[in-house]
Amino acid sequence: MQGFHELRKISCFENLMDKELEFLSSFSRKRHFKKGEILFYERDESKYLTLLVEGILKVYKTDNKNNEIVLHRFLPTSLVAEMAVFEGIPYPASSVFDSDGVVIEIEFSQFKNSFLTNPDVAFNFFRSLSKKIKYLEDVISLNIVLDSTSRVAKYICENSDALSMKNNQLAKHLHMTPETLSRILKKFTKLEFLEKTSHGYEVINKEGLVILYE
Repeated sequence: MQGFHELRKISCFENLMDKELEFLSSFSRKRHFKKGEILFYERDESKYLTLLVEGILKVYKTDNKNNEIVLHRFLPTSLVAEMAVFEGIPYPASSVFDSDGVVIEIEFSQFKNSFLTNPDVAFNFFRSLSKKIKYLEDVISLNIVLDSTSRVAKYICENSDALSMKNNQLAKHLHMTPETLSRILKKFTKLEFLEKTSHGYEVINKEGLVILYE
């Protein structure tokens, strides 16, 4: 099968021989998506190990008030929702493309039987699972444990692109209203943690922000 050289870019498969990679490709498929298209919905059956090779994929949940809670934005090249696939459970969240994108889907039952006995593949696969657990812990801390001011400070400090996002996009990601976010950013400006520029805000006192959530 042609066009699956992207598999080599995934850490799980970087040490596979050409013959093994060719076999892996035989039960894989490439899919193209437009911005705004859904990859999977919450509670869909999870049968494929999904590799994001192009684009930005947003994974999110919706609460009882129909508010969207962003769990993660995946960038190439990465595995997506492998924990659900490994456990054989429905997807616990939904996903939508924030840009045009491409994924490679690998039929998991064949992958499990043929490749998880390979120590290198298994180690990298479970390392990816471990990273997802750590990220989920961070999401819980950000959205449940911290108050709104601390949440904004922490996110700004830990995500270099935070202040380049549009206010409504950042507010949605932090599970708050744009008005609340705007008040917090103005507060940070008065405290001289941020500086207002023609392009938005920039951090001028990161240490001051860190104190707010540590």
